[in-house]
Parts: sequence; C-alpha cells; structure tokens
Amino acid sequence: MKRNLAVLVAFGAFMFAATLTRAQEGPPANQATKLADLLAEAERNNPQIQAARSAWQSATKIPSRVSTLPNPVVSVQQFSVGSPRPFAGYTNSDFAYFGLGFSQDLPYPGKLRLRGKAAETEAASLNEAWLMARRNVAGQIKAAYFELAYDQQDLAILERDGSLLEQMEKIAEARYRTGQVSEQDVLKAQLEQTNLIRQTALEQQKAGRLEGELKALLNRPPSSPDIFANKLAETPMALSFDELVSQIHSGDPRVRAESDEIKKQETEVQLAHKDFYPDFNVQYMWQRTDPTQYRAYYMLTFSASIPIYRRRRQGGELAEAKEKQAQAQHTYDARVQQAYSDLRSDYLEATTAERLLGIYKQGLIPQSAATFQAGLAAYQTGREDFQTLLSSFLDELQLDAEYWRSLADHEIALARIEELTGVALN
Repeated sequence: MKRNLAVLVAFGAFMFAATLTRAQEGPPANQATKLADLLAEAERNNPQIQAARSAWQSATKIPSRVSTLPNPVVSVQQFSVGSPRPFAGYTNSDFAYFGLGFSQDLPYPGKLRLRGKAAETEAASLNEAWLMARRNVAGQIKAAYFELAYDQQDLAILERDGSLLEQMEKIAEARYRTGQVSEQDVLKAQLEQTNLIRQTALEQQKAGRLEGELKALLNRPPSSPDIFANKLAETPMALSFDELVSQIHSGDPRVRAESDEIKKQETEVQLAHKDFYPDFNVQYMWQRTDPTQYRAYYMLTFSASIPIYRRRRQGGELAEAKEKQAQAQHTYDARVQQAYSDLRSDYLEATTAERLLGIYKQGLIPQSAATFQAGLAAYQTGREDFQTLLSSFLDELQLDAEYWRSLADHEIALARIEELTGVALN
C-alpha cells in the first residue's frame, strides 16, 4: 500500500510538471522548416505566381504596339494597252505604265495615344493580379503552415497524454488488485486510451493532407521529404482597426486592380468620343511609261473615312463604354466594401483569439491542472471515483488543445489581414 501511494505521489508531480511545460514544447527544431523559406520557395516555383507574372509581362508589350501607326502598304502596278501580255503598249502608248506606290493609314489625332493608355492600365491591372496571386499563395501557405503546426502540436499532446493515461491505467490496476476499486476503472482507462489512438490517427491524416497542400503550392513532387512546422508563437496585434482600414486602398491588390479598371474604362470613353471623327489615309504613286517618249506620272491621294452612321455605330460604342465605366465604378465600390467587411471579420477573429489565449494561459489551463491535482489526491485516498478523475484529465486535455487551436486561428487571421492590407504583422 505504501508503495502504491509513492507511485501516486510521483505520478502527480510528473503530471504537474508536464502541465507547466506543455505549452512550451513543439516539433524538433532540427526538422522544422521556417515559414519564410517556404514563402521564398513559392515565389520561385509556384505555377500560379509564374503564370500571373507571364500574363503581366506579355501585357507590358501591348502599349507600344497599339500606339504605333499601322504598317504602311507598298504596291506595284503594271498596266498594259492592246494586249493582256505584260508591258504591252509600254513603248507606243502613254497609257501603259509600270508603277510603284505607297500608302499609310492615319488614325484621327489622339486615338493611338488613348489606345496605348488603355493598354497601359490593362497591364497595370495584370501587375496587380500578379501581386494578388503572390499574396493569395502566401496566404494559403501561411494558413496550411499554421494548421500543420497546430496538428503537430496536437499530436505531441496526444502522445504525451497517452503516456499519462497509461500510467493512470496502471494505478487503477494496482488499486483494483488490492480491492480498492472495481474493474470498471481499468476498463474506462483502456477505453480512453483507445479513443486517443483514434484521435491520433485522425490528426495524422489531417497533417498528411496539409503537407500535400503545401507541397502542391511549392510545386514539390509528392514523394519529397515531409514538412515540419516550427512551434506556434503568438504574434501581438500592433495596429488598430482604423490603422488597418487606412491601408485598404493602397495595400489590397484587388482594390487597386479595380481602380485600374476604372481608369481603363475612362480611357475607353475618351476613345469612343474620338471615333466620331474620321480616320485618314495618304497614298503616293509613281508611274513610268517609255522614258524615251513619255514623261513619268506622280499621283498623291488623300482620303478620309466618314462616320455617317454616328447614331447607330459610334453612338452605340460610346453608350457601351459609358456603361462599362459605370460598371467598373460599382465593382470598385463593392470590392472596397467587401475588403472592409473581410478586414473587420479577420480583425475580430484575431483580437478575440488574443483575449482567449490570455484566458487559457492565466485562468483555464492552470485551473484545470489544479482541479486534476486535487482529484488525483482525492482518488488516492478514496474520496473521489475514477470517472471524476478521468473527467478532469480530459478537461485538461481539451483545454490544452483549445489553447493551441486559438493560437493557430490567431495567426491565420493575421495572415489574412496581411493579405488584405499588405502590412507585415508576423
């Protein structure tokens, strides 16, 4: 009996020490990969980022092309007289000739500049799309990384608490052999051990799925080495909500892309106004007959396209451009409001998680540890049953997991805020 009591006391001391150190443990440092290294790797290798960059790079080549005059046209003419044979009548008729010509289309002044300006704003919008892809991929990597860190921490908790539960089972068996408790205490401990095994299998499955997501984002082969996350650490919220809101217009690439779309549609409206004016064409022709008998001909032609269907064609184009401009403005307003809503939701989640972390660290976890210690002392003297002791143990296990869950949610919310505002918080 004295030996069993000594075992209980030693176990209580071990349990109390484990509770104090539980929040400090994490995956092995030599196996963990830094989040910054994964983000840098994604910048280099992620296909979505590379595709968005190529789209932007190709769009930067368009302004110079659309703002340049159309290609000139060079023509060669041969006019025969009296016979379809080439150069028939060339020496005996001043109507037969050989000619060289040149023509050039000339859009109405200002049209080429406006087309180039519209293409530049389109390229700027695609540049924002590239930045958006980078932010989006970075946000996905951060979310998966923090989730993986939580799962790895939860697996460590389950493994550690499984060992503690095994010791509780041995204590219950010792008391059962001495006739102090029924066999039900041993069976309950064994049942809970099996439940921990089930939870461990589910967490391992989730961790494997998260590793697969990270490898896909990094463009790594599925058979590449496993990824281990660093231990979760709380990042304090250094900015107020109003300070973050002020960064939306300049920091959210989706908002900036919609702003570029408004500028593009404004240019399209100006271009539609220009289409009410004619475009021009200039031609020059040199014609040569027999130089020993006839003089050469020189012909200059200037032509213009007359927009006589202004109401049906140009008027329709202008109305369409104005509607698209209004659409772009409404889309921009909606995007800004959505960004405000997303930011408020993420900010509330981050600040709520921050308060919960304080409650867990300063209240719930120490209180649950003290409750378990009191229950352990009561169980060893027969003043408390095993079910109550097991319940306090499971409460502590749950609160520990909830603490790390809140910490992961806090970091993921900060990552989404970073994606929205471009402000580095972590």
